[in-house]
Amino acid sequence: MRTYRDLCRVREFTPLFLTSAAQVAAQTVSGLALGTLIYTATGSPLLSALAMFGPSLAQVTGAATLLAAADRLPPRAALTGLSLFFGLGTAVQAIPGLPVAALFAIVLGLGAVSALGGGVRYGLLNEILAKDGYLLGRSALNMATGATQLCGFAVGGVLVTALSPRGTLLTGAALYLAAAAVARFGLSRRPARGDGRPSITRTWRNNALLWSSGPRRRVYLALWVPHGLIVGCESLYVPYAPQHAGLLFACGALGMLAGDILVGRYVPPQWRQRLGVPLSLLLAAPYLVFALRPALIPAMAAVVLATTGYSASLLFQERLLVLTPHELSGHALGLHSSGMLTMQGAGATLAGAVAQYTSPSAGIAVMAAASLAVTLVLAPGLAPPGQRRVLR
Repeated sequence: MRTYRDLCRVREFTPLFLTSAAQVAAQTVSGLALGTLIYTATGSPLLSALAMFGPSLAQVTGAATLLAAADRLPPRAALTGLSLFFGLGTAVQAIPGLPVAALFAIVLGLGAVSALGGGVRYGLLNEILAKDGYLLGRSALNMATGATQLCGFAVGGVLVTALSPRGTLLTGAALYLAAAAVARFGLSRRPARGDGRPSITRTWRNNALLWSSGPRRRVYLALWVPHGLIVGCESLYVPYAPQHAGLLFACGALGMLAGDILVGRYVPPQWRQRLGVPLSLLLAAPYLVFALRPALIPAMAAVVLATTGYSASLLFQERLLVLTPHELSGHALGLHSSGMLTMQGAGATLAGAVAQYTSPSAGIAVMAAASLAVTLVLAPGLAPPGQRRVLR
């Protein structure tokens, strides 16, 4: 499976693609609406930011308690039920007079449950595509996510103005309902990949089992830490260039899109195992130029070049699947997704603290240097593995 046209020939890929896109759109517009609603009510930039990005930090709770269900629930029923749950939670947030504390409780609850959604979605993707198709399929989902977020923030801004934040939350709830309908009527009924009942104990046991293997552990660290630190660089675009931060974010989206297309579509299989570390280094190295406080054009060029390195994530995910038994694939991918989002939130927090005591340009350079250092430390253990599955 080498082209995006090949993906479209897989009957279940299109409904899974549309379900994912609708969920991202719903999350984007409802997050913007909720951030606006809470800022209007409290006047607090911190609470507004936490309303939008708090769900990412809450994923660690879901990863610690719910992920065992990713391989022990029928995928169609799970995706349908989760979309309905998110739709209901989003609609409840639109109730007038709801206390801010209650809004945050809902936000964190939805964030924790979304960890399960990532495991189910990516586990099903690995199941419906041919053995060599996961990388291409994940590349397509990544590109759709980036494009949907860009459009979602733009459309969400219009909806907040035209419909009010609560009206926009109801729009997000409707999008979740649409995702549920596509999942229910577009996906085939499949049995769960794993046996047994999901439980917190089993989640902990599976997490420990996945983490116990040295090769898998290094892949997880390579997926989480260097990339999370670079998200910290991105979190400083606004203080670095207040009038042009949007351009820097757009350059980042362009670089990610280019990297996903090149790696997902054009890199030959025999090269994939060798490019993960070089691309991770590329992700960080161009940001070092920010120590010199470059003008806008050089800064934009550095961002485009660096963010093509995010495609290393595709290669490390492919390696993770080689190292993981099929019956734990959803759990393994859900753990990756939750850990990645958690580290992104931590990276942004750390970058903000560094910039607070130095400057935005110094903060970006420090985070890039830290990312480079972590990749170089991990590099010896990320040599291309054998084809055997590792489970201890």
